[in-house]
Order: sequence, then C-alpha cells, then structure tokens
Amino acid sequence: MMSEILFLQPKFQERIWGGTRLRDHFGYDIPSEQTGECWAISAHANGDCQISNGTYEGKTLSWLWENHRELFGNISGDRFPLLTKILDAKDDLSVQVHPGDDYAKEFENGELGKTECWYIIDCEEDAELIIGHHAKSKEEMTDMIASGNWQQLLRKVKIKPGDFFFIPAGTIHAIGKGTMILETQQSSDVTYRVYDYDRLQDGKPRELHIEKSIAVSTVPHEDYSNSYKVHTMEQAEVTRLVESKYFTVYKTEISGKQLFRNSHPFVLVSVLEGTGKIDGVAIDKGQHFIIPSGYEQYTIEGNVKLIVSHI
Repeated sequence: MMSEILFLQPKFQERIWGGTRLRDHFGYDIPSEQTGECWAISAHANGDCQISNGTYEGKTLSWLWENHRELFGNISGDRFPLLTKILDAKDDLSVQVHPGDDYAKEFENGELGKTECWYIIDCEEDAELIIGHHAKSKEEMTDMIASGNWQQLLRKVKIKPGDFFFIPAGTIHAIGKGTMILETQQSSDVTYRVYDYDRLQDGKPRELHIEKSIAVSTVPHEDYSNSYKVHTMEQAEVTRLVESKYFTVYKTEISGKQLFRNSHPFVLVSVLEGTGKIDGVAIDKGQHFIIPSGYEQYTIEGNVKLIVSHI
C-alpha cells in the first residue's frame, strides 16, 4: 500500500520586524499585525507542525519522526533535519550569523548549526540584502564592530523576485525591509545578533551576541557562486537551485500534467503560486506537504510554482 502525502498546518511567529503579508499574500490566519514567520514544515520544538490530513491527522511532525521513522526512509538522526519557513520582513531584520554544527552542539545545548538558503518571493523595488562583510581578519571585524563602522563592514546585494541565495553557517546576513522569502534550512533556531539598528523592544535594546558572532563568522567572507541546473520535462521545468551537504533545493514550475518519480527518503514541497492537484488532491498557494518514503511516483497537474527540497 502506498504511503500518504502528509499535509502540514503551519505555525506562526510574531517578530518586531513582521507584518501582514503572510495573510495578505497567502491567506494565512495570522496571530497579529507583526507576524514575521510561517514555520511551514517544522518538527522543531519552537514550532512543531501538525499533520492536517489522513491517518496521522493531529499528530506533530516530531511525533511522526520519533514513532514512524519508516515514513522518512529510516534515516538516522535524533531530530527531523530540515525546516521550511516563509518570512515577511516589513522592517529590516537584525544583522546576524549562525553557528555550524560543532559550535552549536558545544555551546547551544546540542542544537544543530544553521545553514540556510533563501528564495525571494517578493520584494520592494531597489530592495537589498546583507550577505557577507568586507573585513579581512577577525581583528579588523572586531574593530569595525566596536567602532560601529557598519557601512564599511557590511556587504549589501541588490535583489529582485525570483533571486536565490545560499547562506552557509558563518555567513553574516540580514533580510531587508519589504522582502518576503521562502527559507530552507537545517532544523535549528540558533541566531547570533551582530547589530540591531539600535531598536528598542519593550523599551529595551534586544540582546546582541558580539563575541559569539565574531567567533563563528567566516573571515574573510566566502561568496557562494550558484550554478543552476535546469531540467526540462514535458509539462514542467525543474531548476536545481543548490545542492549542499544539508539539502538540495529546486524550483519546479508545472503547466499541465506531469509525472514525477521519487527515490529520496522524503521530499518537502511548498506551493508558492497557482493551483492544481497532486494525485487528484487539490493543492493551492501557501500549502506545504511532505512526500514520504515509499511514495515512488506522483502526478501534479495545473499551473503551479513549487519549491521542493530533500536531504
């Protein structure tokens, strides 16, 4: 008997920089006017998604991972490895950096490190991201941070909808205001703030993590060069956006009816645009689902844009 596709109920996180576009664009029932994050496919304790259909309706993804590892190809590991989010930045996010696995395990209670990537869903005209820095040594970085020389330190990149960025652990980065992204990442919630624009939350500056940030930052910055690989099918175009140690991510655009084959332990799918069906089940913009182990082929029909990932 073929496994069932697992649809998930997102979890939402309010943020000082959040807004309403998760509701306005995707139709989500968000908790407030400062909703910054939709944890769309997550088994992390800070946002554990429930299954919304079928045999396991109401069970959390972490429960499935612990009790039905066969759905994920019986792979090893003490936690579900990936996390898919959508972020709505009404205001600038803090400038931050994430540790790698070894540092996080030692200093953050066994957490995973956080390598991530961003697909730009939408952004304002002339929008920018911060990715990387211009310091040539840790000493120079320390001096620039201490003197508040942010203009000289931080590396800014112009963006447009459809752009994609790979952000390895150790990369200083920040999403700019007016930007909405889909993020695929390791299942971790460890963030070190380097700079927060001197903002106040409840009358106080938010905590910074300068020493840890400098300790984990890659110096000098190493820019990642994407080499996209496009596979054209009869009714679909599949673009491999990144292939890394932690995840491989694709953009899949379908116009018509297309058969796909699956040999991965599991596959995460997010519907960014359009409507359609997967094996006769309706799918719509803003839905997220997992194709489990053993689900060896499936047919998607309609006009849809998907972001697809696997380990």
